[in-house]
Amino acid sequence: MVEYSKYNGQEYMIDIDDVTVRFNMASEIVDNLKEYFIKLVKHQLMFQEFLAVKDFSLKIKPGEAWGFVGTNGAGKSTMLKLISGILEPYKGKVTVNGTIAPLIELGAGFDMNLTARENIYLNGTLLGHSRKFMDEHFDEIVDFAELWDFLDVPIKNYSSGMQARIAFAIATMVRPDILIVDEVLAVGDFKFQEKCHQRMREMLDGGTTLLLVSHNIDDIKKLCDHAAWIDHGNLVAAGNAEDICNRYVSEV
Repeated sequence: MVEYSKYNGQEYMIDIDDVTVRFNMASEIVDNLKEYFIKLVKHQLMFQEFLAVKDFSLKIKPGEAWGFVGTNGAGKSTMLKLISGILEPYKGKVTVNGTIAPLIELGAGFDMNLTARENIYLNGTLLGHSRKFMDEHFDEIVDFAELWDFLDVPIKNYSSGMQARIAFAIATMVRPDILIVDEVLAVGDFKFQEKCHQRMREMLDGGTTLLLVSHNIDDIKKLCDHAAWIDHGNLVAAGNAEDICNRYVSEV
């Protein structure tokens, strides 16, 4: 269960209580839709249970910056999708107090056949902003993304770095209570990454809570005051970012 509410001075911005996330993975190959439905009707479809997150608990206070570290497949992105409401827990409860700006998957929320200009308004609508609001912030978004010359080019012709520029500029045009960033900035150039880091630091100074997944340990140390180490869906350790990162690097 995932519950969302406005932030009204609660002690915790995010409260993850004994959460487990389960996926059913097909244990056999089904070549076509007809075969799938025949097996489904005959109850012959075989699945293997996979627990991506196991009995996970974590409490995050307002204004804290948390980095999530772990190897590929450890469950870091699954945890962020759970907090964002993309996934529902198999058991346990997630309580989120405040608005979320998620940057989880590159291209999420974009229509690849539309231009960047059109996608800015589309994303704004998905985030609940009015046309007037987007008109007022349009120049700010494009200035930050530095993509005036490519504004009327379809997003499908953008590089991954250019997509990341637009996505980050839209997500951070207003200060959300919670900013979630999952590796999407890794595709950008060094200059733009530093620009994004500066904006995130400004948002943290303004009280935003940050959740960051990155394989760049230096980014975690620079931007986060807390860190959680996840391994095979289990919370190994959580605490001071410097200490957790150093332990993770030395033991993995």
